[in-house]
Amino acid sequence: MALQHPAERTSEGRAARFEKLAELASNFTSSAVFSLLCVLLVAGYVATHVAGLSTEWQHLAGDALGAVSLLLLALLKNSERRAEHAIQRKLDAIAAALLEQQEGKGKAREDLESAIRMEERL
Repeated sequence: MALQHPAERTSEGRAARFEKLAELASNFTSSAVFSLLCVLLVAGYVATHVAGLSTEWQHLAGDALGAVSLLLLALLKNSERRAEHAIQRKLDAIAAALLEQQEGKGKAREDLESAIRMEERL
């Protein structure tokens, strides 16, 4: 198991398949169909309690909600980390371009040099 940033896992094979699956899942969870599915799932959960069904049915509905919540949390965190990495790479590129434009040494240049890839040192 690699403890790398999700955007840095570029090897072929399992990681590439997971990236594709995560992208498809992210697209599906942001669709209207998934929103409708979640509304139906919550309505089913409420209906089992209102109807006074047995505790087995209530537990099943609650477990389904918990599973969907955990899945969404994992997908959200994965998407967040990928977006964060992409933004940071763009900012590093902008800072590097600004450094190339500056001729002399100065405080601004030193600040830019120290800021590039700062997130890797944390």
